[in-house]
Amino acid sequence: MSLIVQKYGGTSVGTVERIQAVAEKVARGHRLGDKLVVAVSAMSGETNRLIGLAREIDAQPSMREMDVLVSTGEQVTIALLCMALNKLGIEARSYTGGQVRILTDNAHGKARIKEIDGHRIEGDLDAGRVVVVAGFQGSDEDGNITTLGRGGSDTTAVALAAALNADECQIYTDVDGVYTTDPRVVSRAQRLDKITFDEMLEMASQGSKILQIRSVEFAGKYNVPLRVMSSFEEGPGTLISLEDDDQMEKAVVSGIAFNRDEAKLTIRGIPDQPGVAYKVLGAISAANIEIDVIVQNVAKDNSATITFTVHRNDLSQAETLLKQIAEDLGAEEIDADDQIAKVSIVGVGMRSHAGVAATMFEALANENINIQLITTSEIKTTVVIEERYLELAVRALHSGFGLDAPSTDQA
Repeated sequence: MSLIVQKYGGTSVGTVERIQAVAEKVARGHRLGDKLVVAVSAMSGETNRLIGLAREIDAQPSMREMDVLVSTGEQVTIALLCMALNKLGIEARSYTGGQVRILTDNAHGKARIKEIDGHRIEGDLDAGRVVVVAGFQGSDEDGNITTLGRGGSDTTAVALAAALNADECQIYTDVDGVYTTDPRVVSRAQRLDKITFDEMLEMASQGSKILQIRSVEFAGKYNVPLRVMSSFEEGPGTLISLEDDDQMEKAVVSGIAFNRDEAKLTIRGIPDQPGVAYKVLGAISAANIEIDVIVQNVAKDNSATITFTVHRNDLSQAETLLKQIAEDLGAEEIDADDQIAKVSIVGVGMRSHAGVAATMFEALANENINIQLITTSEIKTTVVIEERYLELAVRALHSGFGLDAPSTDQA
């Protein structure tokens, strides 16, 4: 008998028929003897519908009341799923985040989990019930409903698995696992049987949308084995776990991640002296704008150039701030570019293999793709290129590192 936490996203529970299909899947596992806790999202599109209703009343509604509103989406799903399970003869109990209790801080709209009281769930499991918990939500010390931010149901599931010391946390989505890259870009992308927490975290932070970054961080911190699986077809999915010796000996690069939502800003002709970088980047960060890649160059005349990237949605605000900074520092000019993209190669094997970056640069050079910025970590190398070359770059790198699936063409 295993204790399994499963999570089903909005697409997986998007209709009554799909909720019934999830119930049948859960029932099969329960009948095999597993103890099951199920975390669910709101039905697909429901959160956006609720947000739209709020915007019709107030363009900037109270975040406390927004949490009260949007948390109702998951409450609908947990009740319907328990009804479907009960109809199949499986006793099930539904709980909101506050009922569990999932205790969070009071940062409405982006709350962080502080602790989970698992006694109520454990009592139900011992009584042979399936427990269904609303994802994405909790409550603060004053009993106010809080939400964890978009994608927070993944974090709910992982946190429950950690609190209950579950054997595995299974994330059911509309894909059957983690791939070497997006199959919509590279048709010969392969599903990975296994990947490390570090690799998944890098891939998620560089553009892979399979899992929420916070959930991967949480899983790695508490060593919760994660498995990404499909709600719509059977299969082993992809296991995300701690690094082992076998993984160190596998392919140098595990996957190619990319992100189109990037913009680049450059400020030229600023003094090369201590504190200038802080004056430039500190003001941007103080506006709650996340900065990604940063490169600084110094010219022979001792003037400096700083280039950095931000999310494309933040470009306008960041450019306005940078113009003010440029005036204060007497900069020569600033440039803004929203036609860039970021491509990364990721793999724990990069730690023990030389020449990985050279292989990357050669593959891009062979396609005549210019590299604008480069940044590295222990298991990742990232380049910024023109967006129009993004898919070509991904295909070239995927092939260059031997990640293409074997051809099935007949001779």
